Amino acid sequence: MLYSTRRSLLIVLYAACFGYYSLHAQTSVKLSYNSSQYAGIEVGSKGVKLSIVDIAKNTKTNSAFTIIKDTSVNTDFISFTPSSSEATLNGLLGLYEVAMENYHIPSTNIYTVISSGVKVQAEKEEKNEFIQNLVTSFKEKINDDKRKVDIIDAKEEARLSHLGIVPDSKRFTTFLVDIGSGNTKGGFFPSNNISDFKLFQLTWGTKSVANAADKRMDESDKTLSNYAKQLQRVLSNAENSEIIYSVNSSGAYQLSDNIAFSGGIAWSVATLLHPELYDRPIVPVTFEEVKDFNDRLYSSFNSFMPDLLTRRLKDSDPQKPAATKEIKRVLQVFDQKSLMAGTGLMVKMMRQFASVYETKQFYLVKNGQVGWISAYVDQNIVPVK
Repeated sequence: MLYSTRRSLLIVLYAACFGYYSLHAQTSVKLSYNSSQYAGIEVGSKGVKLSIVDIAKNTKTNSAFTIIKDTSVNTDFISFTPSSSEATLNGLLGLYEVAMENYHIPSTNIYTVISSGVKVQAEKEEKNEFIQNLVTSFKEKINDDKRKVDIIDAKEEARLSHLGIVPDSKRFTTFLVDIGSGNTKGGFFPSNNISDFKLFQLTWGTKSVANAADKRMDESDKTLSNYAKQLQRVLSNAENSEIIYSVNSSGAYQLSDNIAFSGGIAWSVATLLHPELYDRPIVPVTFEEVKDFNDRLYSSFNSFMPDLLTRRLKDSDPQKPAATKEIKRVLQVFDQKSLMAGTGLMVKMMRQFASVYETKQFYLVKNGQVGWISAYVDQNIVPVK
């Protein structure tokens, strides 16, 4: 297995604390002679994601790893409705076709997986048949009954995320918390080897929290204030039933100096909280500023509009248009309710880490989306002899 590929994904730009590194997702690159393209298609809680990577094959211990394409289709699979299932199947088929026809990747080089977030939510709601029906229908549509579609458990996904996101220099001092749509998973390597992984997990993610709050709302009161009230009830239940125990038993205190949050909500919070750092993949934060940010999502959401957030940048600043574009991307992906749900969940976890482990430094990882699925593809490739 080729564990060193993340070196070319993770570029360390400075060494203070956690460090500052960059992940480059490109739409086209000049390929080397001894290389091959692979695709990973992940069915996640919110939708289906395609990652196309180029991995050099001429070495047994190192591999050149380049992201060629990273795209997704939002389908809200964990709603587990006929319409969301149909949309997910169509998204899966569409991205499979893109990999084969647009990038000429053979089917043997395309890896298809179901994320742990889907698995956890399906088990919680006793909806496992939706996963099985999706897998069966996909195999029938592509006429490949032997197609392997792994359903990844939380521990393996978290381990792969750590390998795909955290740089080697911080491998054994970083506790990673990846907040997904359907669940949260993460952890660290307690024994200085990448096989022994200590799992941290919650059965809550950004989308599952938002869905639970929506389901609690009475049909006669769909106001934002009622949503906020029901959201706090959902989050308080999650805190009391899972978060407090999970953080206290995580083992982070003894061996981890840094707490890094990844996932879509981490990208969103980092972008809106510090738009002037839009081009930095890692943003250091404090618990207090994230908590204040979370409060303002409800009380003054209009203050996060692009023209207001970029006022701190001079009109002559060449980065201002790019920062504005990134803010607009966040607001297109996450609406106010989703931001409240995901950030609220992050605050509950941060509060526990901050109160128990006062010396920890918090970081938000923006580019975690290329993490575990790319690492999965890399580790499932049979090296050329």
